[in-house]
Amino acid sequence: MTTMSIVVTGATGQLGRLTVEALLRRGVPAADIIATGRDVVRIKDLADRGVTVRRADFADADGLVEAFAGADRLLLVSASVPVGERVANHRRVIDAAVSAGVSLVAYTSTTHADTATTVLGATHRETEEYLRERGVPGVLLRNSWYLENYTSQLPQILRSGAVVGAAREGRISAASRADYAEAAAVVLATEGHTGAVYELGGDESFTLAELATAISAASGKRIAHSDLPVTDLDQVLASAGLPAELAGVLADADRGMSLGEMYTDSGDLRRLIGRPPVTLAEALAVALPRH
Repeated sequence: MTTMSIVVTGATGQLGRLTVEALLRRGVPAADIIATGRDVVRIKDLADRGVTVRRADFADADGLVEAFAGADRLLLVSASVPVGERVANHRRVIDAAVSAGVSLVAYTSTTHADTATTVLGATHRETEEYLRERGVPGVLLRNSWYLENYTSQLPQILRSGAVVGAAREGRISAASRADYAEAAAVVLATEGHTGAVYELGGDESFTLAELATAISAASGKRIAHSDLPVTDLDQVLASAGLPAELAGVLADADRGMSLGEMYTDSGDLRRLIGRPPVTLAEALAVALPRH
């Protein structure tokens, strides 16, 4: 167990927040954790529990250096801002970490970022490359898709009776946010991870057709699978009210899935967290409680 100071970016978001909670559960003293985000009011409860809370805006280079002052290790949770601004934001965080004298940067990337063909994959690859260029000791946490990306859609899926996508027969090694956060906490709080590249995902992969079958079994309602061309999925998502850029990025992500870019059988997540990751069936059972 480390007694070093650990900074978590994006602690106001879901993955960052879960990582702070995982660090606390692992016995990292609250005083050794620096939780950062743009809107610190959202993490006031962490400050009440003894965690140091600091404002950090990825667009504010000077503010980042101040936010990271005194930190030994840093988790860079990839920004969810417009994709076009992502890499510049990540570079500012890495530069600030260097200026603050941080000795290890862990970065939440994506599976197979070095070869991924997607728009998202390119942003992760460029960030990984910059981390290497700056010479900061790093750990790459290449997270596959979140199970929550699907469980959060359950109301719409049940209403429409279909899982709609463009991933064809691509297998997806999705895992829960909490399990990815647990892995990040392990890397931040223990030794021996410097330079590691972890391909993280669930033990049980599934296709979107298998997802539809699993939802059918869990809900008792027959759910179909509709596989569309990527351009059609883009239009469906946009017509459902998603911003045009996000619709395009998500449709493109499905295209990457069809090529196996969200599949991994590395077992890295299970080894890091010391137990089997939450499965799709388990996630659906929680999201669809039986009455």
